Amino acid sequence: MVIFTAFFTLGVWLLQQQPVLPDFGWAWLLPGLLLAIVIPEKIWVMRLVRNLLLATFALGLGFYHAAWQAEQRLSTVLASEWQGRDIEAVGVVAELPRPHEHGQRFRFDVERVLTPGADVPRHVYLSTYLEKKAEPLSLKAGERWQLTLRLKQPHGSSNPHGFDFEMWALENDIRAVGYVHNKGNNIRLDEQADGFGYRIESWREAVRDKFNSVLGDAPYAGVLGALAIGDQGGISAAQWQVYTRTGVNHLMSISGLHITMLASLGFAVTYWLWRRSTRLTLRLPARKAAALVALLVALGYALLSGFGVPAQRTVFMVGSVAVALWLNRNFSLGQILAIALLGVLIPDPWAVMSPGFWLSFGAVVLILYVSAHRIGVAHWLVQYATVQWAMTIGLIPLLLGLFQQVSLVSPVANAIAIPLVSLIVVPLTLLGAALPLNAPLWLAHTVMGWTMVFLEWLNALPQAVWVQHAPPTWSVIAGVLGVLLILAPRGFPARWLGVLLLLPMFLNTPESPAHGTVKLVIFDVGQGLAVAAQTSNHALLYDTGPDFSGDTDSGNRIMIPTLRALGIAELDGLILSHDDIDHTGGAASVMQAMPIGWVASSLSLDDPETVRPELVEGSGVFDALRANGLITELAKRQTRPCRDGDNWEWDGVRFEVLHPAAGEIDSAKVHDNDLGCVLRISAGDRRILLTADIEKNTERRLLKVHADKLAADLLVVPHHGSKSSSTAEFVAATQPDYAVFTVGYRNRFGHPKREVVQRYADSGAELLRSDEDGAILVEMNGQGLNVERYRKIHRRYWTHMPS
Repeated sequence: MVIFTAFFTLGVWLLQQQPVLPDFGWAWLLPGLLLAIVIPEKIWVMRLVRNLLLATFALGLGFYHAAWQAEQRLSTVLASEWQGRDIEAVGVVAELPRPHEHGQRFRFDVERVLTPGADVPRHVYLSTYLEKKAEPLSLKAGERWQLTLRLKQPHGSSNPHGFDFEMWALENDIRAVGYVHNKGNNIRLDEQADGFGYRIESWREAVRDKFNSVLGDAPYAGVLGALAIGDQGGISAAQWQVYTRTGVNHLMSISGLHITMLASLGFAVTYWLWRRSTRLTLRLPARKAAALVALLVALGYALLSGFGVPAQRTVFMVGSVAVALWLNRNFSLGQILAIALLGVLIPDPWAVMSPGFWLSFGAVVLILYVSAHRIGVAHWLVQYATVQWAMTIGLIPLLLGLFQQVSLVSPVANAIAIPLVSLIVVPLTLLGAALPLNAPLWLAHTVMGWTMVFLEWLNALPQAVWVQHAPPTWSVIAGVLGVLLILAPRGFPARWLGVLLLLPMFLNTPESPAHGTVKLVIFDVGQGLAVAAQTSNHALLYDTGPDFSGDTDSGNRIMIPTLRALGIAELDGLILSHDDIDHTGGAASVMQAMPIGWVASSLSLDDPETVRPELVEGSGVFDALRANGLITELAKRQTRPCRDGDNWEWDGVRFEVLHPAAGEIDSAKVHDNDLGCVLRISAGDRRILLTADIEKNTERRLLKVHADKLAADLLVVPHHGSKSSSTAEFVAATQPDYAVFTVGYRNRFGHPKREVVQRYADSGAELLRSDEDGAILVEMNGQGLNVERYRKIHRRYWTHMPS
């Protein structure tokens, strides 16, 4: 069974790497492979053939099962003609609504569509937005509503080493996303819809409401909510950073460890009480009764948590043990783990793409590897230390492969945090959730506060975290073999060789561009702009994309993961072209995450007498910049102006600023878009032009002053293809081979404008769009340009390809 499950999992994983779904004609060969069952095992050759055929059958079964599931999901789609149109529908708020900066987000199960001719998928993901003159909607889990929706097909950004929103939507059966139109006909029809799942969500929300009422704005209320109901939305970004850097983030939600602990407690209490009754024991053995209670406790807690992958894995493992006891059978540890693996993957084959899947099952495998089938029983303290050592060493390959970082203080942090959180905070939190008492919640919060003091001290230590590039896949596999060798039982020969197998993950760094070559990543950040340029020994970031909401921006969600994975640990320079939030939204996160040599910008903030009017404190622009932390970060640095004439050379690649002119930065008469820093990058006779949001006035100035420097092999089109830019004269002067439009999918501005697109097409340029092509990867040297469309070259069968 273990071999079957391993190859079934491999088949599921292989399907998720495919650009298109396979032809199901080959699936009819699978039943023929079952003939392997009748092959005798007396001869070793026949036994080998039998196992190979069964492994092939399992691999094919996993592959085509995942393909069949995918085909069913993809068959439901929102028709293109209904995107962005008002649709009235009746349905149920299917999950705990999560607050965001401007409203709520929630899953909505559509029961019927009222708009004639509209066909809406059963499950959609919605947001509400507050408006000044509109009454805010207050939706609760389990309620039935009639809502006016504006929907679109699921579409996320597509960047190297970035989060795949479209895969997440497919896994969660979300086939349309959108928002509730405030001016529509939005009416609550029923306070509680029928259905067990809806009632579970209502109970979860009741628990959250109690926590909010009792704890209010207490700093760790969000952590207690995550431990009780799996709602991590209340944990701030700063707290998550501490938990991640200290390696205890797995404790700050309902993990398999917490469910196992409660299930074990339920088993022990039931076993002890059941044995006290002769009548009950004669009717049903105490161990069977205790196993049933343990399973119910695990299932109940998992459902309360939202039933994520770690929770599913634990429930299936507890269930396997319970079934074995009830059937008077002995299941090996490998069989129990295999049952849990199949239990997760059969209903959800996309789980194999989740980091939580690999970390959860990997952690269990490591615990069993270092603790099972050992001769003698070690002291519990020795066992605890052994498991902590195994977690520290054993998860390094997965953590580097998935997140490019490993906490160096994790062993110490977990040694203290695990008993405090699992044995004190979690039980008190659950008591506070279940009983009409407030004291347990405050006690749990107090203990969490003590834990946090210790974790913050560890987080402040220098080199608390090892951060590096994304290692090659083959080196991660070698690293896994290495840790298994290191953690092998004492006396196993040559365990030290495991250290050598770990080294390739650290030593195989990404290849830097050659001298005279520059690599560019024009990020897909939606409606905004961010471009990274890398030479042999230097790196520059030009703009940082938009601020999304709350603690989320394109800096921490897109740029930092990509830059680190590519081996860029620090930036020599950062250019903020102008003060629009879709160009500076991620700047604060980038400044906080990595060292930066210098910052150049047209944001004049140093001299109060010359600061632009829209940047005065109290203005909308200033408040937006302060809200996302940029004002604070700029105050820590000496920001130099970005002005015409600035130039430098890195590793045979020349950088030159063509705009704005000296003296324009502090002029109140110049529109902020026309202050955008225009950057020209040259390698030999090849040129790239980055133009920010400049408009016609700036284009006329460039044509007058720098006409000989505007010709470009690749042009990032001004102002996302707005009508206020890209005059016929400017297009003729630049004459690009490639014209890149950095736009968001179905953005509210209608960028790029059709006439602008046509203008570049008529010039002979090859048109690239971030909403259709994802990130644009460019390599330029004196011999030419190589341009790749990330969305197309890394396509998967679920990838949304807008027309």
